[in-house]
Amino acid sequence: MRIAYLACRLTLPDSPERRPDAFEHDQMMECLSAAFAAHYATVEAIAWDDEDADWRRFDAVLIGSTWDYQDHLQRFLDRLAKIESQTMLFNDSATVRWNCRKTYLKDLSERGARTVPTVWLDRPAGANVEQAFDALGSDDLVFKRQVGANAEGQFRLKRGDPVPPMPEPMMAQPFLPAIQSEGEMSLVFIDGAFSHGLVKSAADGDYRIQSSYGGREKPCTPDAADIAAATSILETLAETPLYARIDMVRGTDGDMLLMELELVEPFLYPLQADGLGERIYDAAARRLSTI
Repeated sequence: MRIAYLACRLTLPDSPERRPDAFEHDQMMECLSAAFAAHYATVEAIAWDDEDADWRRFDAVLIGSTWDYQDHLQRFLDRLAKIESQTMLFNDSATVRWNCRKTYLKDLSERGARTVPTVWLDRPAGANVEQAFDALGSDDLVFKRQVGANAEGQFRLKRGDPVPPMPEPMMAQPFLPAIQSEGEMSLVFIDGAFSHGLVKSAADGDYRIQSSYGGREKPCTPDAADIAAATSILETLAETPLYARIDMVRGTDGDMLLMELELVEPFLYPLQADGLGERIYDAAARRLSTI
């Protein structure tokens, strides 16, 4: 089996200006390469926008550290469609097209998922930004890009703060104190089965849990109720994704709320798991065996 691991140029080892979080790409490659090699299979990292790549020489392509896709969305989606016309793609392009815009949270809410309350601002401006505080009943909001990653272009604003330029469609959510006190829980699923869990915490004085901002993580064992809640979200999907990371945070009532369902290019935290590479190999092998 030969697999391509789809990356972006700034996560590849030979990049002259690697991203500060590119070590996460290295961790995933080490995890996958070791597991696949045990089965005489290979994993090769390739930039998604590499014009010289021949996707037909791979049995499948696994979307990995494509962490600039949000700034080139249509080009990225077009490239995925091309790849899918030549080989298997995990996760498939229809799933990515739906999941790359955070408006998918509307669909999940309608299907019964408990999500963080959200106001959608397709054209953010002073007036509707101020109205979001009233609509959400909070004086402390986080504004995120509807197509975004790694908290880029994200703002935490208190009522009355100056409104910064927000040229992209945005979403507003109340700031949840549990992010700083308890952290964000991530549950990783491979082929629909729970793999491992972890808690991500922000650096002192921050609320962003990504490693780019000093975030840190530790393994955890979610209780049965948390796993059931995450599993119920996956069960609303028409197709089971090969990989999924479900990010949840505790609401003010004590219940866990869905923050993100990550199906495009999530980091899967291999250092907090035992056997992640083997599980991904088995899942890919099962799917390829049905072709």
